[in-house]
Amino acid sequence: MAEVGDIVNEVEDADADIRTGLDRVIAGSSKVLAWAIFVAFGITVIEVVARYVFDSPTFWAHETTTFLIAAIFLIGGPVALARDKHIRVRIFYDAVGSERRRTLDIVNSVIALIFFAGLAYASWVMVGKSWFTPTGALHLEGTGTSWNPPTPALLKLMVLLCVVAMFVQTVFHLVAAIRRAPAAADGGK
Repeated sequence: MAEVGDIVNEVEDADADIRTGLDRVIAGSSKVLAWAIFVAFGITVIEVVARYVFDSPTFWAHETTTFLIAAIFLIGGPVALARDKHIRVRIFYDAVGSERRRTLDIVNSVIALIFFAGLAYASWVMVGKSWFTPTGALHLEGTGTSWNPPTPALLKLMVLLCVVAMFVQTVFHLVAAIRRAPAAADGGK
């Protein structure tokens, strides 16, 4: 079983790959936002005790924990990009020299920007439909249950914010890759 010190060291090692100030802010905020897992766990414990000990189930626990876990999942994208832990086909990347790695970084960033732009547009449309009625009045989309919290509208906004954050991060990474001297990419190899 991992010790707390080992886990802290792993997180600090992951932060060593951070490239920009925005990446540092996003990675740092993830340390605070990760506590939402414990909040979701606590809500689940409350629900189990209320349901099976007091025979009085809650009507809000399931939707709240679903929202928290979905929000944490969404934040994972910008955090992975900030820590440079996103999916990469390492067999090709590690097999080439610094100039080709730089070229791959530039091509990857351009493709990612196109993808994030399309995703941002789609999420903008989703947010508009979930936050406003066809007449333009503000009305947040709810879950449709008896509690009916506006979590679908809030999650759609989070999708938009996370995609915009990843777009901006990718712009910074593209600029850094373009400016990077080829020999600096991997120590002159």
